[in-house]
Amino acid sequence: MFKGPAHAGLCLLRCYNRRVSARNNNIYLVGMPGAGKTSVGRQLARRMQRKFIDADHEIEARTGVGIPLIFDIEGEQGFRDRESKVIAELADESDLVVATGGGAVLRPENRVALTRGGTVVYLHATPRLLFERTRLDSNRPLLQVADPLRKIEELFRQRDPFYREVADIVINSLGGSISHLVKQIAGAVSTKANAGIAVLGRGSRN
Repeated sequence: MFKGPAHAGLCLLRCYNRRVSARNNNIYLVGMPGAGKTSVGRQLARRMQRKFIDADHEIEARTGVGIPLIFDIEGEQGFRDRESKVIAELADESDLVVATGGGAVLRPENRVALTRGGTVVYLHATPRLLFERTRLDSNRPLLQVADPLRKIEELFRQRDPFYREVADIVINSLGGSISHLVKQIAGAVSTKANAGIAVLGRGSRN
């Protein structure tokens, strides 16, 4: 759950309004572990009457094992190979809301698949907030280290440029409610916001 003071739901929405495929109209949520992609994605799919798919859960369903075990047996390379296959297949479908894995944007072929498959929404959160949301979650292999906050900061520096590269919409979550974020995303997607920056509420650009 997103927690914080009453004003924390205010966010900044940046709409690029580019590269939306005429063939596919999926909505992809990208962002760091703990950004809220799955929770937001489920509610967004219900609101927009679309099918929701969590890419990580799809991988687990296909393999019959959890992601930590995939990492143990095949390593990160093996997991990324499976992830790329799932993303490529989903890009050929339509009317989906897809929550991607945090590292999905690392591979160029995945970034191409995401941008050709529909609208990409980057759920941005600070490393400190991400740490607070994930510190008790043992199902994130890359964060099972002695200093998870430092690891999150390292991953954030590596991935943030790629998230922004593929994003049509960037939302800076300040800890507000999921329903508030869903409303902002649905509004931006349905109105196909013009290029530029639209500040919603009192959010501040990071």
